[in-house]
Amino acid sequence: MFKSKYLKAGVFSTAFALTLAGCASEPDSEEASTDIDDTDAGEEAAGDDVSAGDNDLVIGVSSDATSMDPHTSSDVPSGNAQTNIYDTLVKYDTNMELEPLLAKEWEPVEDDVWEFKLREDVYFHDGTEFNAEVVEANIERILSEETASPRAILVEIIEDIEIVDDHTIQFITEDPFAPLPAHMAHYAISIISQDVIDEDNARVEEGGQPGDYVNENPVGTGFFKFDYWDHGDKVVLKNNEDYWGENAKVDSVTLQVIPEDLTRVGELETGGAHIIDPVDTSDMTRVESADGANVYERNAASITYLGYNMEKEPFDDARVRRAISKTLNKEAMLEGILDGTGATAFGPVDETNFGYSEDVNQLDRDPEKAKELLAEAGYEDGFETTIWTNDTRERMDIAELTQAGLAEIGVDAEIEVLEWGAYLDATSAGEHDMFILGLSLGTGDADYPMHMLFHSDSVGEGNRVMMDDPEFDEMLYQARIQQDEDARLALYEDATEYLIEEAPMSFLYHPSHVMGYRDEIEGFWSDASGLYQLQDVEIN
Repeated sequence: MFKSKYLKAGVFSTAFALTLAGCASEPDSEEASTDIDDTDAGEEAAGDDVSAGDNDLVIGVSSDATSMDPHTSSDVPSGNAQTNIYDTLVKYDTNMELEPLLAKEWEPVEDDVWEFKLREDVYFHDGTEFNAEVVEANIERILSEETASPRAILVEIIEDIEIVDDHTIQFITEDPFAPLPAHMAHYAISIISQDVIDEDNARVEEGGQPGDYVNENPVGTGFFKFDYWDHGDKVVLKNNEDYWGENAKVDSVTLQVIPEDLTRVGELETGGAHIIDPVDTSDMTRVESADGANVYERNAASITYLGYNMEKEPFDDARVRRAISKTLNKEAMLEGILDGTGATAFGPVDETNFGYSEDVNQLDRDPEKAKELLAEAGYEDGFETTIWTNDTRERMDIAELTQAGLAEIGVDAEIEVLEWGAYLDATSAGEHDMFILGLSLGTGDADYPMHMLFHSDSVGEGNRVMMDDPEFDEMLYQARIQQDEDARLALYEDATEYLIEEAPMSFLYHPSHVMGYRDEIEGFWSDASGLYQLQDVEIN
């Protein structure tokens, strides 16, 4: 494994093709994403000490985690730490087939009841026992209004929980819901120690914020334990020698923050980092030609988009939003920004997701038609606006190409670059005009990304376009309760058509995940959400 200079994921793990009966498929990148599928790449230098011991894995990442609490965060950099600390009930393998993890088996015992049989003799890093009560506490925490979890939409259809015995649990759903096992595979539904949850709740009662204690004491059942977090610099995990399953093969993992693209490449070349993420597509040739370094690429379950604030003029008019969409040259973005990797998007999901279909109308580039739409909306002379982005090279390039396209129709767009945390806060609060972001589509089924990006319940969380549309909410409801797969696909085709017409965002492209790794690394792979799978990684 990992001997060629340029390796696509399909060479060593089956391509991300999903054929899940009933619930089918959906990722972003939880992851992912998912999960805000973004990086916060600045121009700062890397930390002084990147290298580690002979069996200590170093991964150079562009941005730091924001939280160790999977229930209260929604970004992929955090997910890459969390997914290696915690376990979920079920997981996807490299073929995107669901397989057991903390749950040994699961089945629908009634149309609206899913039963999960849990593993016995599993213990958390703090020595407490894993059982059905702990699972119940985790789901209740995610659903709690006080927690205000951005992930609640994954399990919000659960109406009641029945503990059958210590290691059997039933989820009673409001309606029949085929995708529930797929949703349980999302890393956001990671299982946290009961003691940690109890202490976190106690902190909240004393005036703290949900997740404060979890963030300081991330205790799961995973094959790595949390060691320490030097905020802005690195997250360090150590091998959990008491793991209930097969142990990880490296002694530790350091997620070393190296914001600058070329600095990350340099660390890979010198061996200071074993793996780097991402590799900018413009740097792929350099990595390919470097001695001992290789490119890792896989198709991404992810969408990159230009979003509009539907609550602000002139973006409260669908004609204006469609007009902007018609100025965007997506092919130029793929070639100029991604060097031909990835695929153009015409809807929120790609072929990695159940719910994807090519049988929908698309908004083609047509600047003259865009001018007509602006005139119909009362903006024949254009208008002034802003495009927000964080400071990654890729997103800044998108902003510049968008700015140029808008100039063709008389729209004067100023680009504003925000720091990552401020960017998330401000777009969540609806302070923007237009913004560039992504989503990791983390469950393999269109139910999750469409709810996250567009449902009224997600306004201010994943739904940063501020879409509040009862008609579309009802379309999503009908699609999630439909049990016939063909009928369900048709409902998602209708939903995609509706989104193309309403244009709450311009769907730009589905990027590839491009990373780099050293010759001595074996057993590494990333899922389609961009989350690192590190259990089998070896350093030879």
